[in-house]
Amino acid sequence: MDFSSSSLRFFILVIVSINNVLIASAFTGTYGVNYGRIADNIPSPESVVTLMKAAKIKNTRIYDADHEVLKAFKGSGIEIIIGLGNEFLRDISTSQDRAMDWVKNNVEPFVPGTRIRGIAVGNEVLGGADQELWEVLLPAVKNIHTALDLLHLADDVEVSSPHSAGVFASSFPPSAGAFKETLVPYMKPLLEFFSQIKSPFYINTYPFLAYISDPEHIDINYAIFKKNAGIEDAKTKLHYDNMFEAQIDATYAALEKAGFEKMEVIVSETGWASKGDANEAGATLSNARTYNLNLRKRLLKKKGTPYRPKMVVKAYVFAMFNENLKPGPTSERNFGLFKADGSISYDIGFTGLVPSSATSLFSFKVMATCSTALVLMVLNL
Repeated sequence: MDFSSSSLRFFILVIVSINNVLIASAFTGTYGVNYGRIADNIPSPESVVTLMKAAKIKNTRIYDADHEVLKAFKGSGIEIIIGLGNEFLRDISTSQDRAMDWVKNNVEPFVPGTRIRGIAVGNEVLGGADQELWEVLLPAVKNIHTALDLLHLADDVEVSSPHSAGVFASSFPPSAGAFKETLVPYMKPLLEFFSQIKSPFYINTYPFLAYISDPEHIDINYAIFKKNAGIEDAKTKLHYDNMFEAQIDATYAALEKAGFEKMEVIVSETGWASKGDANEAGATLSNARTYNLNLRKRLLKKKGTPYRPKMVVKAYVFAMFNENLKPGPTSERNFGLFKADGSISYDIGFTGLVPSSATSLFSFKVMATCSTALVLMVLNL
């Protein structure tokens, strides 16, 4: 085929554009699951990979950079965001060498076999109780990004930092969403840097927590995606029939007020507890199933929100397992889509590893996964 020089330039631009699109996203599709491991009775990382692949879960987040987990995900094709814990922020914020060491130890040896697509630097730092961490968050983020850049990994590994609802001064109605004034001096420079490196804004969004804080005034159906009258935002005239979308749009409103109206919002955590204490009225198996089933259906539609209809909603569900060693109220130990033995907590369309008695089927699934991995290895030789 005979290309003119202008045609060749156009072809190259198209290829570069496609590559940039692929690089820019750390999320495949719209649905992911957080893989928390504060437990002493959950399946091995290898079994978790088997479970995720059987459930067609393509995205996951972990809260550290555990090497055994990263090895287990090698060749799985599952996109993974790893966590740099709050306890490391002070050291990494003051030393580019320490940031480089962290990336060399926890990222470079595992890619590209393990698809590490992001590093969450800190967790729910802004709005938390430790104000010293507010000051060191941005320098730590910058040092980690610089390390990735120097190792030629920055195009493939996104840098982010998830936030809690504690960053908001107001979030209802959605158009009133705004960041706390005390956080703006820390939030705005962070957002400026994330805007430069094209990172989204990650928010932990829990209608469950809102509901149990005020069950007398919040309609449970509004919180768990069931039919209800909904609410109308008087300012925007937009109607909301579920709290999940309202909370996301409150985040978009806050970003807009801060000057970052084009930044994408991704939900880094959301979920519903299947069991709770006496004062956690909504923490039931039925509500957890309804919330997570309807959430999954909603995400699979690949739609936006009332305020951002063209920004497809993406979310990581919390969590993969019930975690028996988590401190706090009973609900904290009962957010899992799966029980400790790998069986489902309730039916939302996933198949568990198997009921604990049917070990032969589990063995078959493990063998099938291993066989597939072996074939892929041979094909890649």
